[in-house]
Amino acid sequence: MKLSVIIPAYNESKRIIPTLESVQNYLQNQEYESEVIVVANGCSDDTVEVANLFQGKINNLNVLNIEAKGGKGWAVKEGMAKAKGEVAVFMDADNATKLSEMDHFWKYFNQGYDVVIGSRALAQSKITQKQPFYRRWLGKSGNLLIRMVLIPGIHDTQCGFKAFTSKAYDDIFSRLTIFGWGFDMEVLAIARHKGYNVKEEPVTWHDIGESRVEPIKAALNTLKELYIIRKNLIKGTYGRAAKKREHK
Repeated sequence: MKLSVIIPAYNESKRIIPTLESVQNYLQNQEYESEVIVVANGCSDDTVEVANLFQGKINNLNVLNIEAKGGKGWAVKEGMAKAKGEVAVFMDADNATKLSEMDHFWKYFNQGYDVVIGSRALAQSKITQKQPFYRRWLGKSGNLLIRMVLIPGIHDTQCGFKAFTSKAYDDIFSRLTIFGWGFDMEVLAIARHKGYNVKEEPVTWHDIGESRVEPIKAALNTLKELYIIRKNLIKGTYGRAAKKREHK
């Protein structure tokens, strides 16, 4: 199994259909074996039933219907626990970044990187539909703070398209303590702390709209979770730091 695709979903019965169609179209043209894991996280709609319509259309489709014990981070963690791929990628159920971006990621794994993350903030990134100004401003301000306090050198920690080698995802997600929207920060902080090589790669991203994230509330939560992660690093919650490994 070369690639596992994790799609966390909360009440996504409408938006997940075109996403799974896109995933199906991409994977059926690849020569490697793959699997798709849809994680329905405490859904109250028919996301599970809709996703199961793709059984037989997508090879190795696994639809998990889990009890909501956390937000998106909890769903991704549950998906990663089931993954069998040499590489696992999680992507958003609204298909804001398409799975075809993996075409640009493989070369970095071949070079020895452990984690490759999509970015909307690099010069080569393509934003086909921008968010409202206030969301962009909050996002840029938040990422600047994250770089200063927690993860230097990463320009976009929150893009919902991140890929990991099997060793990295088994290790990193087993240490996760934050399961809301701030889990992306913690994932990258753990990766850096444990000495994994992280590559930030520009992607094409399209704002689908209908976001469930309240920007002010999300910003306040980010500050809170930033403090928690920083405290965890100081306390040694994630285990002993590793020396940074050289990649070929």
